[in-house]
Amino acid sequence: MKYLMRIFPAGHMVISLLFIACAIALIVFAVADLWHVLRPTGGAATPRINGVLNAIAVLTVAVATLELAQTIIEEEVQREAHMAAPTRVRRFLSRFMIVLVVALSIETLVAVFEFSRSDPAMLPYAASIGITAAAMLAAWGVFIKLNRAAEELEPEAMQKAKQEDAKVETPSGKHR
Repeated sequence: MKYLMRIFPAGHMVISLLFIACAIALIVFAVADLWHVLRPTGGAATPRINGVLNAIAVLTVAVATLELAQTIIEEEVQREAHMAAPTRVRRFLSRFMIVLVVALSIETLVAVFEFSRSDPAMLPYAASIGITAAAMLAAWGVFIKLNRAAEELEPEAMQKAKQEDAKVETPSGKHR
């Protein structure tokens, strides 16, 4: 079993590298779309604006993908953290939920801008994305509040997590 547990960090690293490759592909696609709408052709502004909004939406997914890869690398590869402790679960889910809520919020703005000009009948769809982001934010808050009690049962887990944070640096040189 001990040898099997050593395979997991390698698997997480491979998955993270694939996430990074997907994010790079999305960035390349967004740049290609942006180049297509920005080159001088004398076309109408509305299709160009929609193209820029589409590039923003694709880049938002790329950022979320990169953040997920970074979270997996930091939590599962560098720390070799196991998700048994409430502190670990809360921290991992918090990082993931931040990415999702921000991505959905940006997608809501993009959809509102796009649909308000092109197809106002689709605005309820954009609103449903925003409502989903708000519901996720509220559910996350409830989870953190309820998880706090479980965390207080294991104060040593929080202390250990803080010590590990001091060891793991982000690419900018700041501690997470």
